[in-house]
This record gives sequence, C-alpha cells and structure tokens, in this order.
Amino acid sequence: MIKPIKNDIPGLLEYSGILVDAALAEDIGEGDVTTRAIVKKGQEGKAEFIAKEEMVVSGLFIAEMAFTRLDRKAVFKTKFKDGSRVRKGEVIATVTGGLGALLTGERVALNFLQRLSGIATKTNGFVKAMKSSKTRLLDTRKTTPCLRPLEKYAVVSGGGTNHRLGLYDSVLIKDNHIMAAGSVTAAVAAVRKKHGDELAIEVEVTNMAEVKEALASSADIIMLDNMKVPAMKKALALIGDKALVEASGNVDIANIGMVASTGVDFISAGALTHSARAIDISMEVVSIWAKKNRK
Repeated sequence: MIKPIKNDIPGLLEYSGILVDAALAEDIGEGDVTTRAIVKKGQEGKAEFIAKEEMVVSGLFIAEMAFTRLDRKAVFKTKFKDGSRVRKGEVIATVTGGLGALLTGERVALNFLQRLSGIATKTNGFVKAMKSSKTRLLDTRKTTPCLRPLEKYAVVSGGGTNHRLGLYDSVLIKDNHIMAAGSVTAAVAAVRKKHGDELAIEVEVTNMAEVKEALASSADIIMLDNMKVPAMKKALALIGDKALVEASGNVDIANIGMVASTGVDFISAGALTHSARAIDISMEVVSIWAKKNRK
C-alpha cells in the first residue's frame, strides 16, 4: 500500500478510508449501470494517470484506495510520491485490475487526486513567492466540510505547515471572542484560568492598541489581522522577541513576498484551501485482456 508523506495529522489513513467508502457509495449507488452493460465478465485492464498540466501531486494513497476497495487485488503503482513536481504529459501512476473496478473507481480517484493536487500546487506557488527561509506558511480552517484532514495533508505536500486542525487542539482568540469577553485582557485571562500553561495562546489583533494589550497579557502568538505592511513593521518593532507573530488577512500570491519581507514568523492564507483550483489529470485505459488467475 502507498503511504502518505510524513505529516502530523492523526488517523489520516483511517479517515481517508471512510471518505473513500462514502464517495464510492455516493457515486455507485445501486450499481454502475454503464460499466455493467459494457464490460464483459473476466476482463482486466491497465490505466495510466496523466498530468495535463504542471503540478505538485498529492493524494496518491487515496486514489489507490478507490480501486482496492472495489478490487482488492488491484495494483496501483506510482512514479512519483506526494509532494513531487510533475511536468505536463508525464504519467503519474498506473493501476491494473478488473476492468469494471477501474472504470467504476475512476471518478472518485480523480476527484480526490485533482482536488488535493490543486491545493498542493497552489501552496507550493505561495511558498516560492514568499522568498523567505524564516517565515512559515500556514493553512486555516477554511476547508471543505469533512475534507479538512485531506486538504491539510495537501498543504503539507505543497511545502506548507498546518495551523490548528480544529477548535480542540489550539487556542486562537478572535474578534468575536474578544467581544464576548469584553477585552483582549479579559479573554486571555479567561483562557489562562481554564487551561493554565497547557496550551499556547494566540490572539488576533487589528490595531496597535490591541497589540499592546496582547503583549501586556503575555500572549504567546500575536496574529496581525488585515494590517498593511507599514503597520506590521511597526507592530513587529514593538513586539520584538516577546511573542511569535503571524500575519493574516487578504494574503495572495501577489503580496505574500512583501508580507514575508517584514520578518513575521508565520503567514496564514485561507486561499490555500478555499480557493484552490482542481488540477487537470486524466485516467486513460491503455490495455485490456481476458482475466488470468491472479493470486
């Protein structure tokens, strides 16, 4: 079985299997009426996955699952690993197995592979545009419902870093939390009272007054939200080494280099997942034969 690249997402393989099973059930329903009518019993085949444009591939292990769930003896061979750059026209992988399983699993395999490769490719473009060895690119929670573990995996494939996986694993005090608490100071104090030093506390700020308040509250990470570059530089000069600094809001590939040049520790971009375009990949059957005894 193809394994995912190193990542910090717990239960990724198990969760991927659940999603693939659900996707197959959604697509097949009571049965693939077209394939059942055309494919003869005992036919086997081989298909190639071909890159129709330059890309960074991600999700190969999930594409494999789409076929092995339908034909446990199907063989999926990759010529690249997740995170690899693939040129237009190159064969990414091949799959051999029952012809019916290949045709029935094609769209589910491609849907996952194209979506995740699109995120990995976009992420890689942002990383290159940053032109910074210090600043790390973070994703956000702006993901497709129920696909977050896979989409965050794709960000790692593209050279990015995962921010929090959900509401449960990290503290991020945002504007509405501050409103609910009454102030930055009150919000940080409430979190410290509840969790002590168990969790790092990140605070979202929008102006210098809030930056000063977050510093006075001993926040571990200060997120500069929707600040212009001059304001970021001013905030960084004030913060110094007292806290880590994240820049967020309206970050795109055109301005991320300028944001990174300020020296922030992190830049987060929701566009990595919520606006990534699916990469063009095709699956082409290249040979068909009568079934042989497979062990």
